[in-house]
Amino acid sequence: MIKFVGSFETVKSLPNTQFAEYAFVGRSNVGKSSLINAIVGETVARTSNTPGRTQSLNLFNFNDKSMIVDLPGYGFARVSKSDALRWLERLEEYLINRSQLRRLFILIDSRIGVKDSDLDLMDFCDKNGICYQIVYTKKDKRVREKNQTELSHENHPAMIENILETSAEKKYGLDELRKIIGVK
Repeated sequence: MIKFVGSFETVKSLPNTQFAEYAFVGRSNVGKSSLINAIVGETVARTSNTPGRTQSLNLFNFNDKSMIVDLPGYGFARVSKSDALRWLERLEEYLINRSQLRRLFILIDSRIGVKDSDLDLMDFCDKNGICYQIVYTKKDKRVREKNQTELSHENHPAMIENILETSAEKKYGLDELRKIIGVK
């Protein structure tokens, strides 16, 4: 059973739990909330067609075994530069200081491919030893870019080698994520 714990504006306001955390992050409108809902099999995370709707750190408790964290997106959300900078600083603070974090899932829209903002986050994680895994979303959609950047563990030492491909709409590729998180 999944339970919404709350939305938190600061890292310091997050509850101090013993549960392993699995956080989802990606460019605005990558499908984070939809993927979380598909993984747990119910609508727990708010979805929107408007980029930048997730603005807080949203925690979901799964059977008192693990926490799923829906992090604010980055990229092209229509927010002020000061808000975007504040979100980035909060993301970095979460990634560096949250000892419960077991894995960061960096979501990339498979139709668009890797962007500089994704690579910047990956470089940050590599430099700080933050374990992350790439998850391509929307694999059921038509790919727009022919020359998508190839990602490899050799260039990104903190990256898990296995890159996952998913579709929240078609329920494709969810079992591997469920297994990692401990969601059945």
